[in-house]
Amino acid sequence: MTGTTRSSADISPRRKRILFRAWHRGIREMDLILGQFADDHIATLSEEELDELERIMAEEDADLVKYITGEKPVPAVYQTPLFERIASYRPDFDPILKPQS
Repeated sequence: MTGTTRSSADISPRRKRILFRAWHRGIREMDLILGQFADDHIATLSEEELDELERIMAEEDADLVKYITGEKPVPAVYQTPLFERIASYRPDFDPILKPQS
């Protein structure tokens, strides 16, 4: 199971490849971040945004997770509106502690 909820039947081969790669990263956290983003936006990204998304996805997953969680500063090359949109999909990696009732 990939996790994707989106059909790729109505998108171009390039977008299908990106969608598949977004859900098959190697680190589950990045599957969730990039996969959820791709599910929601792959059909509407411009060609320039697709180019940028492919550059972002070429980065090491361990580094991307650190940029998104704030563990490492985001390099200038990734300080873009698209990267900010992707980072907004990040799950909360900190445990949530709720009081017991």
